[in-house]
Amino acid sequence: EALQELLYAEHKHKILIVLQAMDTGGKDGVIKHVFDGVNPQGVRVASFKVPTSIEIDHDYLWRIHQQTPGKGEIVIFNRSHYEDVLVVRVHNLAPIEVWSKRFDQINAFERTLAEEGTTILKFFLNISKDEQRKRLQERRDDSTKQWKFNPGDLKERELWGQYMEAYEEVLSRTSTDWAPWFIIPANHKWYRNLVIGRVLVTTLQSLNMKYPRPIEDFSQIQIT
Repeated sequence: EALQELLYAEHKHKILIVLQAMDTGGKDGVIKHVFDGVNPQGVRVASFKVPTSIEIDHDYLWRIHQQTPGKGEIVIFNRSHYEDVLVVRVHNLAPIEVWSKRFDQINAFERTLAEEGTTILKFFLNISKDEQRKRLQERRDDSTKQWKFNPGDLKERELWGQYMEAYEEVLSRTSTDWAPWFIIPANHKWYRNLVIGRVLVTTLQSLNMKYPRPIEDFSQIQIT
């Protein structure tokens, strides 16, 4: 919380956090627990669902760029531009000659953000297929979690092998010096949150941030 407040006050650095996972992987849990207590004035979540007709009329990065962080801000992508080399690939929504070009395009896009002052942290929350089964079962059986259950998730689960193949290529081709991927063991929620929290704190500390100095001398001001 103190580091996030300092980030906001200094108004110099930008932090982009990308969360990717299979269904039930824990993206919402990370947002809820890791960022508990931060000032919402300086933290924002952007969720990317099925593109709208307007978004489809533009290039796939158009809607993404609009949500990137400004100075002093942390933005969390709950899913991201990587859906365009994951879902698009697995469901054959675009031919291979289209989506295969996107790895280099994404690397260039992220490099531009980094060179313009954005620190990018990408987390793949890695759960096992058996753990996903348990979590889906819990969603179906628990009345307080049934609102999260989507029968369509079961169809996605049938494509587990294709998604693992797609993720393997994503992680190998788009983990760069300027935008690294962190593969987080996520079967145990407490450990997942601990590891991501430590990466984030270490990253913020490495920025050597300082509170801005006042633009005028306040020493002679008397408050009565």
